[in-house]
Amino acid sequence: MRAVSVELRTDTIDSVLGPIVVVVDARALCALDFGDCEERMKELLARRFDDFELRHEENPLGVSDKVRDYLSGDLHSLDGVPVDPGGTEFQRTVWSALRAIPVGSTRTYGQLAASIGRPTATRAVGLANGRNPVAIVIPCHRVIGSNAGLTGYGGGIPRKRWLLRHEGALL
Repeated sequence: MRAVSVELRTDTIDSVLGPIVVVVDARALCALDFGDCEERMKELLARRFDDFELRHEENPLGVSDKVRDYLSGDLHSLDGVPVDPGGTEFQRTVWSALRAIPVGSTRTYGQLAASIGRPTATRAVGLANGRNPVAIVIPCHRVIGSNAGLTGYGGGIPRKRWLLRHEGALL
């Protein structure tokens, strides 16, 4: 028996960071990534959904406007955006902890691991951070190295730097 195809709605936002692709299901944001990272995003979606179809829709669930508002300076516009990133229980725990990092703040991987009660799971936290399918809204850009360096970011270090400056975390 063939799996039922899931219909996902998608929009692309022009931004100072380049195109941003938003993907929602019927209830929540399931993916957000940069246009030049779209293949990575599709791979993450394929891991989650056996079969899916992307259909263009302007401003699905109002998410595109909220991302535009964030990029225009309303740094809390993304706070209430419902997300459903899939993932394992551990990944969802890490991603939830990422959403708890206040705008304008950063955490190290070690601090993030400690905040979820797993202080020795720094590497696992790093892996979960790297598999985050919802960039910006689940703010993995707020995680830095233990030396305060801007460590890896799926969208590239220049975008991470821009996001942190935009939020006032880097002056």
